[in-house]
Amino acid sequence: MKKTALLLALFLSATVLRAQKVYKPDHADLDTRPLPAWFGQAKFGIFIHWGPYSVPAWSPKGTYEEWYQYWLQTEGIFGNGDFSGKEIPDMQSKLYGESSSYYDFGRQFKAELYDPAQWAKLFKKAGAKYVILTSKHHDGFTLWPNKEAGNARNFKWNSVDIGAKRDLVGDYMKAMRSEGLKAGLYFSLLEWYHPWSRQGMFDKFVDRHIHPQFKDLVTRYSPDLIYADGEWGHSAKEWKSEELLAWLYNESSAKDHVIVNDRWGRGDRHKHGGYYTTEYEVHGVKGDHPWEEIRGMGLSFGYNRMEDLEDYNSSKTLILMLADIVSRGGNLCLNIGPRADGKIPVIMQERLTQIGAWLSVNGEAIYGTKKWSTPIQWSKGSRDFDFKAGGKKYIEGDYILKQTVDPIPGKAVKEVFFTSKGDALYAIIPKWRKGKVTLKNVTVAQGAKVTLLGADKKAKFRQSGKNLVIDMPDFDPEWNLPPEAYVIKISKVRRQKNTI
Repeated sequence: MKKTALLLALFLSATVLRAQKVYKPDHADLDTRPLPAWFGQAKFGIFIHWGPYSVPAWSPKGTYEEWYQYWLQTEGIFGNGDFSGKEIPDMQSKLYGESSSYYDFGRQFKAELYDPAQWAKLFKKAGAKYVILTSKHHDGFTLWPNKEAGNARNFKWNSVDIGAKRDLVGDYMKAMRSEGLKAGLYFSLLEWYHPWSRQGMFDKFVDRHIHPQFKDLVTRYSPDLIYADGEWGHSAKEWKSEELLAWLYNESSAKDHVIVNDRWGRGDRHKHGGYYTTEYEVHGVKGDHPWEEIRGMGLSFGYNRMEDLEDYNSSKTLILMLADIVSRGGNLCLNIGPRADGKIPVIMQERLTQIGAWLSVNGEAIYGTKKWSTPIQWSKGSRDFDFKAGGKKYIEGDYILKQTVDPIPGKAVKEVFFTSKGDALYAIIPKWRKGKVTLKNVTVAQGAKVTLLGADKKAKFRQSGKNLVIDMPDFDPEWNLPPEAYVIKISKVRRQKNTI
């Protein structure tokens, strides 16, 4: 009997092994790997940029503060604005002395108030479903005890040996998962000033630094998502990314659940990878491939002390941005930049809490939804917007206000954002509409209902040809609805037809 059971177990094991696909180190095969379903259902995530650059926490408005080392050592800077290039070197000399170095910030990055459990509770309250932490940015500093971080530098360059003296990634992973959040990690292929890369030993840099470092990170923490970056200087063949991804999908501890993005080689964005990425853009990604927009609450990803209240997007801006992106089939991954001590700035906490309050009422129209055949209902007018006028590199968050509640004369307005789930259609409207709301090319079946989320209030409606005309109920302050946007739910939607 025991022998029979053993033979059966061996047979079943062999069958399972044969059924598991082995991915070849080639994009054509790697791209066939199915994307775990949770990503397309999540819709809203949190990005975290945190590292030694959080110590100076300073950069001119309109620029990425986390690029501090690069701005310092190249004496050049770019972004939204006109810059001399001397801004960062001058500030470095003034605050830290002429003989100071960026590498001093590794020792000063102490994270003494870091409480990842508190972070996780805040992110959950915000309604986020996943989080991505910068395990290593372009400065090469690792937030986990990685031996490769000191390769060729001849000094320790990780958060366990200096500064915080703590495995920041490990504590983060435990905290996020304890709150039921998917825990992702950002990993930069590029290191601006690694000696091997700077000295022309790129193959050595890839083989003996990047690959073993990446494998160490994945083996230790088995992340749910990996956000690669810094790929733009070299092709995937030069980075040997296809080999690395084949290892990830075939052999790693995360092989059965991990999701990756599209930043694995120069020119590969929106062509290869698990999901596609955009950054400070407004057009999203064409087609039905999963995608994600990343941007900050202000403009910088790393915490920037130069940003004032007016530089931070309002909760209305961020929520309309979320509705806009989700209606077009994407996810919004909104960045926060903690201070060097590990505290999340209060204004960022407030914005996250406001987003969470809106989602607690209207999340049904966001989570698990799909793109409607007509994602957005436009008014009449020109849809030709130039949000990079004046030489701007990044499209700022007020783009969505200019397309909705603060329109540009002569330009079209996004009147409604649509999402769908089953036979239900959700119409997200940017501002309260008195009287009638007409939804173009929406037809319902007999027995349909129209309700206002959060008010549990049924609305009268009628079919007028191809359009659904809704009589909005009189607004009642007792409903206590979040004011950033309102959601009308239409059940038993029968027909989907594209509009112009």
